[in-house]
Amino acid sequence: MSAPKNRCPWCQGDPLYVDYHDKEWGVPLHDDRRLFEMLILEGAQAGLSWLTILRKRENYRQAFDHFDCEKVARYTDHDIQRLLADAGIVRNRLKIAAAIKNAQAVLELKDEFGSLDTFFWRYVDGQPLLNRWKNLSEIPARTDLSDIISKDLNLRGFKFVGSTICYAFMQSIGMVNDHLMNCFRYHELKGETS
Repeated sequence: MSAPKNRCPWCQGDPLYVDYHDKEWGVPLHDDRRLFEMLILEGAQAGLSWLTILRKRENYRQAFDHFDCEKVARYTDHDIQRLLADAGIVRNRLKIAAAIKNAQAVLELKDEFGSLDTFFWRYVDGQPLLNRWKNLSEIPARTDLSDIISKDLNLRGFKFVGSTICYAFMQSIGMVNDHLMNCFRYHELKGETS
């Protein structure tokens, strides 16, 4: 029997959270549709727990056409009403409107940069930033880089992209490795084995 794996303490207590931690959080993500999904979900999470959003994630995928930004960008008032009536997602008019606006902004951004992937990963020269945190209390809620990304997104018309949301997005898509150093995923994502 193998010894239990050491994990970041924030994911303890729920199998869905543990699975997200072990398989997704901090893994470099380069798929545009999934990047759009994470951007929308991080914005939806504002003021709520990430676990709440994870539990609604499949519902979000259904409600938002599997995060096809071209379809979401064409949503009308009818779609907003449909989404406001959907108990499977966070029924917040501002967050729903922001998702639609962000889809439209993504299309403009793709015209300029070719992809969402190129836009975001240029901030870190295509390589994840590797932090060396020993305790959760050391991990910041925002950084100078998340401030820059937030400002850039806001100037491009994005909504619900404050610096704290941007930093959580950076963590989730692997632009930064914020697993604690004693977490088995920290070493796996560095290319090592623990």
